[in-house]
Amino acid sequence: MRSTFRLLGLTVALSVAGAAGAADQRRAEDIVNGKCGLCHGVQGESASRSFPRLAGQHAEYLAKQLADFKAGKRYGTTMNDMAADLSPEEMKALAAYFAGKKVGPQKVDDADLAAVGRYLYHKGNEYAQMPACATCHGAQGLGSPQLPRLAGQQANYTVSQLKQFGRRERTNDNAIMHSIASKLTELEARALAEYIAGLDG
Repeated sequence: MRSTFRLLGLTVALSVAGAAGAADQRRAEDIVNGKCGLCHGVQGESASRSFPRLAGQHAEYLAKQLADFKAGKRYGTTMNDMAADLSPEEMKALAAYFAGKKVGPQKVDDADLAAVGRYLYHKGNEYAQMPACATCHGAQGLGSPQLPRLAGQQANYTVSQLKQFGRRERTNDNAIMHSIASKLTELEARALAEYIAGLDG
């Protein structure tokens, strides 16, 4: 009898969790269609090379960035206004929505430049005491729940973020990235961005 009650309780719990998950998904879709899709695309593919691709990004990382935008820890973009009225639950739902979208590599526009980026990404620059990007973000650019997936990211967006880190204009996740990005030349930043865009993690 006890095992029957336990099974019934588990079934009810799973049913409630499934209903909650479906509600979160619907809420995320509503927000994406009303706000996010304009710049980031409904599938997270980005409407412009200046906007980040969100498809396939780690849910935990995305939720943190939204929270940082809302709290003003990361500022200077329209995202502060976009995140202002989002609840923690909505942030998690949006993050899960975009994390579940498929993502692939971008077309590499300059193979020679990407080759320079490949060297820097995997080996760093010992002359500037710059470590390899792969050390933290992984050989395939997949990142982790705490560090962003880089593979397939828009090259223009990557360059803009490297510049912001280098100038300490990006105020969150800045400690390590400032010391790295501040060592990059314009050519190196663009080379890295070109290589990263073509990664198929």
